[in-house]
Amino acid sequence: MKPCIRILLPFYPSFVPTNFSKFEWFNHKFHTSSSRVLGFKSIFNHSGKAISAQSSTSGQARILSGNNLNNRGYYVVATVPSNVRNFSKSVETRVNNQNFEKIYVQGGLNVKPLVPGNIDLDETLPTNDGDGAQVIEGGYGVNEENSNLAVVVKANKKESEVEKEAWRLLRNAVVTYCNSPIGTVAANDPNDKMPLNYDQVFIRDFVPSALAFLLKGEGEIVRNFLLHTMQLQSWEKTVDCYSPGQGLMPASFKVRTVALDDNKFEEVLDPDFGESAIGRVAPVDSGLWWIILLRAYGKITGDYTLQDRVDIQTGMKLVLNLCLSDGFDMFPSLLVTDGSCMIDRRMGIHGHPLEIQALFYSALRCSREMLTLDDGSKNLVRAINNRLSALSFHIREYYWVDLKKINEIYRYKTEEYSTDATNKFNIYPEQIPHWLMDWIPEKGGYLIGNLQPGHMDFRFFTLGNLWSIVSSLGTPKHNEAILNLIEAKWDDLIGQMPLKICYPALESEEWRIITGSDPKNTPWSYHNGGSWPALLWQFTLACMKMGRMDFAKKAIELAEKRLPVDHWPEYYDTRNGKFIGKQSRLYQTWSIAGFLASKMLLENPEMASLLFWEEDYDLLETCVCVLSNSSRKKCSRSAAKSQILV
Repeated sequence: MKPCIRILLPFYPSFVPTNFSKFEWFNHKFHTSSSRVLGFKSIFNHSGKAISAQSSTSGQARILSGNNLNNRGYYVVATVPSNVRNFSKSVETRVNNQNFEKIYVQGGLNVKPLVPGNIDLDETLPTNDGDGAQVIEGGYGVNEENSNLAVVVKANKKESEVEKEAWRLLRNAVVTYCNSPIGTVAANDPNDKMPLNYDQVFIRDFVPSALAFLLKGEGEIVRNFLLHTMQLQSWEKTVDCYSPGQGLMPASFKVRTVALDDNKFEEVLDPDFGESAIGRVAPVDSGLWWIILLRAYGKITGDYTLQDRVDIQTGMKLVLNLCLSDGFDMFPSLLVTDGSCMIDRRMGIHGHPLEIQALFYSALRCSREMLTLDDGSKNLVRAINNRLSALSFHIREYYWVDLKKINEIYRYKTEEYSTDATNKFNIYPEQIPHWLMDWIPEKGGYLIGNLQPGHMDFRFFTLGNLWSIVSSLGTPKHNEAILNLIEAKWDDLIGQMPLKICYPALESEEWRIITGSDPKNTPWSYHNGGSWPALLWQFTLACMKMGRMDFAKKAIELAEKRLPVDHWPEYYDTRNGKFIGKQSRLYQTWSIAGFLASKMLLENPEMASLLFWEEDYDLLETCVCVLSNSSRKKCSRSAAKSQILV
């Protein structure tokens, strides 16, 4: 049987001449035109079928993916930044000349997958076609004679039995829509008779699954996911006669089958924007994760035509406009309600939680890279730059604590009325918890969980701190100090299962007041100090960025010993993560995918380097304060710049 392969072509438009089917048009364009299309050359197998490679005049090749192809151990990886995106607008201006409203599905449910047809290949691929594409044994590589050429990789690594089981479970969790993969369910426990919403595709939960598939060379499911969730963005969403902002992404969606006339059935997408969620929480992080994943898809596959599409660009702008809209807040950080991110239950994180700020910062940096520069986006790009500058300064200056900073807060004067006040947020020294004074190490520090007038949340929130490292929201010194703290407090934050979602847990009266006596968030359980394997891939990425691979390997080894034995739980309970969570779902997909993504990132540091950001020193020079001569605007940025230097 011939393997099936999907090809994501840089020149494949949504418009097809009426006298061609899509597949006929594709063959016509591919075989009748010159072998150079937008800088690409063709690689042909023995039967003369085109595969795809890249010429020396262009950038990244588009990935070739498909289960059968990957099972044979071959796939194409991108090696250098692409300039193919510079040509894509010639297609977009010709085919996307309709009104924006027609790009989106208004109130409809039938969104058809936008993927090309199947292309048959022979059973064998040439190991070297003489034009620069090569098969590299056991890893990623670049043709040294011409680094612009695509490289075909033969995945020679032997998977362990645990990895094989994890891949089997991950593939079993895949959801299809109109016979195309579109995401993975949150959990796939065959013995769970009451799945609630765990049988839905969550945007945040799918991110580690997407990375695993991308690193495996299978980009189709991620492309479909990005397209369809973007189309869901435009749907009408109402809670008690009120509709939130237009750019809101759904928290999750479910593929349902509805009956039509004449005993016919059709698949539809049913999104949840929070109107069905427990507590009716708004999924603020969904749009941020969507933008981050869109960038990752382009970086890993080299398929920049997706992010250049007019509808994708518009969807990205809607998310940004929603986040950057003016309000009453005096701070550049994003103001949200409780439960608006991974911690989606009442846990006292309302206000300006670190997790949202780190994702917000990352999404802004992603958008700045991906937005098409034209007259319509200049003001938005300017607003992004200003917000990035202000947000990075705000977090670095006011969220950071270490032994020295805590001692400074301990000696704060209060009730200062001045533009030059030291205690700008009027924090009372009595707010410093007793556990922190004994817990903070001499070497190391972290970014606190929340900051508001008169309030600092000194809890350590893992996702926010890890993503601050990945996105360079923290300074290089901060990033190193966060990992030093994790090393010093390994038993508290890693224990027997990585990683604590937050530390310490709320207990006794504090638990009753802040959580409302939530029976699921009891001390050292679930969001209240539980241990979540899903955080493993983010820990791995942060460690790889900072050159601390040993930390990541140690944590992965811990997870690899327990997760398959315990049937891949959602979370673990107790202070050191010893027991499976009392209400933990088994066969939790992002526990599985997080483990696989962590292993693959460690094995492919070149791919990992595409997913994190280095320090942007230009942001340090950008400050809106210099635009005004008003004496009321005081900025301490110059004094803070010394923290940036290593």
